[in-house]
Amino acid sequence: MNRRRALQALLVTTCSTLTPTPFAQAGRPIRVIVPGAAASGLDTVIEAAQHALARVLGHAVAIDNPPDASGIQATSALANAAPDGYTLGLVSNSHVINPSVYRSVPFDTIKDITPIAMIASTPMVLVCNAKLPAANANEMVALLKARAGNMRFGSPGHGSFDHLAVESFLEHAGSKASHLPYEGIEPMLAGLIGGEVEFATTALASVQAHLKSGALRALGVSGTQRVAAAPEIPTVLEQGLPGGLAEGWFAFVAPKGLPPAEVERLNAAAQSAFGAPEVMEAMAEQGNTLRISSPQVAAEFFRNELANCAQLVKKAGIGLV
Repeated sequence: MNRRRALQALLVTTCSTLTPTPFAQAGRPIRVIVPGAAASGLDTVIEAAQHALARVLGHAVAIDNPPDASGIQATSALANAAPDGYTLGLVSNSHVINPSVYRSVPFDTIKDITPIAMIASTPMVLVCNAKLPAANANEMVALLKARAGNMRFGSPGHGSFDHLAVESFLEHAGSKASHLPYEGIEPMLAGLIGGEVEFATTALASVQAHLKSGALRALGVSGTQRVAAAPEIPTVLEQGLPGGLAEGWFAFVAPKGLPPAEVERLNAAAQSAFGAPEVMEAMAEQGNTLRISSPQVAAEFFRNELANCAQLVKKAGIGLV
């Protein structure tokens, strides 16, 4: 059953700084479909902005997390929704990876969605079970080579961005490991903490609590600079591994056919909501960097990333499912 969370009271339109859509219906909530499980990077981002979006749009905002590890069913529901501004979505890297990993995807990644805005980039962190004898990325690489392919890494699902990020890291490190896919981020973290798998790469926001508790150990973070939310974690690049780690991203989207005026209105709403001080603070605590774009920039980004990810999947040798 889908998990839906709505604000307790409908925030009135007079709180909004934007003109409401002409076909707005009083009392009807706006549904934001998130193709990511609870506690995923996507989930933490939309939760941070939920109240601000409701305030700006003048409608309650309900978050819908369909139980779907790949995100395909969730995005399919978004693609098939009416383009009336009442069904929106927040997608990430998997949106442009899935067409290269799955033999059949029931929607067109580019044609069946309307980009509204790129929202933010997010650091990925290489983490390991706390009992593993590795304190940094270089020691992890040495351990991988010493154990000659006998180590295991987890991901929230086959072909997920987390999976692809580890495969890319292994290629640059000249190492191999076995992959164990889980059905979502929470089962994967449970397997990692419990020792079923030894390491993983995932969004920093998803593991911060486990890093603080000592259940997991951070070995390196993506990007060219350390993350303000976790300055103690060195980047993989500064540790001398030229491949680094890929960065994640988030984008606000809608079904295809959304009128241009509505696209611009929602883009302005995203800029206003994510620019709210409390949302900016929450995003910074998660380690995310706000990069809100125009709809046109988002559309071009999707096209480029679709092609780039196809090459990465082929190079990593990730099999079709």
